[in-house]
Amino acid sequence: MLRDATLTSFLEVLGVNGIRHELNKSESVLVMRDTGSRIFFRAVEDFERLRGTNLAWFGLDELTYTTEESWLRLEGRLRDPQAKRLCGFAVWTPKGFDWVYRRFIREHVEGYEVVLARPFENRHVLGKVPDFYERLKRSYDSKFFGQEALGEYLNVQAGAVYQEFQRSRNVKELSLDPVLPLCWALDFNVDPMSSVVAQKSGDEVRVLDEVVLSRASTVQACEEFHLRYPNHQAGVVIYGDASGQRLQTAGTTDYQMIKDFFRQTAYRGVRFRVPASNPSVRERVGLVNGKLLAASGETQLFVDPRCKGLIADFEEVTYKPDSSVIDKEKDPKRTHLSDALGYLVWQECKQVVVFGEQSRRLF
Repeated sequence: MLRDATLTSFLEVLGVNGIRHELNKSESVLVMRDTGSRIFFRAVEDFERLRGTNLAWFGLDELTYTTEESWLRLEGRLRDPQAKRLCGFAVWTPKGFDWVYRRFIREHVEGYEVVLARPFENRHVLGKVPDFYERLKRSYDSKFFGQEALGEYLNVQAGAVYQEFQRSRNVKELSLDPVLPLCWALDFNVDPMSSVVAQKSGDEVRVLDEVVLSRASTVQACEEFHLRYPNHQAGVVIYGDASGQRLQTAGTTDYQMIKDFFRQTAYRGVRFRVPASNPSVRERVGLVNGKLLAASGETQLFVDPRCKGLIADFEEVTYKPDSSVIDKEKDPKRTHLSDALGYLVWQECKQVVVFGEQSRRLF
């Protein structure tokens, strides 16, 4: 993120404005030629490594993903004797009532100020993508939309994880459409090995079946899937956890095992839609809730009554008290099916919005 977002944008601004600079890529240090000032680009996960440098200023991106200790360490380094003004700043999206909320919003600390951007104020985005907020409104549930798009402080991590699920709205009898590909999404666990079978029609996701096997291998999961759906001519699309790309003790990966298995079947086409790394739990859950019931009022995720384990996930999976961490310890059978479905929803339904530096002034 530091390299791909912050540093890239910083260099674009310098280039557009003709500001002379030199970048030491190996050290991630930028030197301003006209002033001799040095700017260090550093990750802050290991906050103890932030000691020892005298700073004139610092800036943090995504502060809500940063520990309070990192902020305090940097604040303590604001002591460059040549600086005319010592300053630390940060930008963030609200993430519940965390330490950022307590320090900047709830408790007034002398010397601290906060600017809360209003909804639809981001002209940089709207100038490029006028319906940006409407797209998010169709993708996210009302709470997640309020937090991510409108910048509201909400306790979206309280209680049930899938708070938008309702049996009366999201559970109904579904039938296999022979024209649409089968979407098979897996969560790689030995006990239980869990997966869901779905189809996607337009923006609608229909979960037809679930496969839950105790103490089973990836090959055994493939055999069970093939037994239930022996020759679906419209093809199969595979989704799942990015960890399935890691080498196993047998010298192969879970996804390679699946490829090898399906080569021996009569399926006409098998495709894989697997991310290089897993999405954040917060965004994945937000998209699933948005499909269950979007902020716009649309429902685009339906589950067949036979999927009893997935329905139990939707109704029973909760966050740990006073945290944004999903409780996976309360019941070892829970979370696996909803995780598998989340990987499918993320790959098929995430919003991809492309925008970048603009040549005109925005304000």
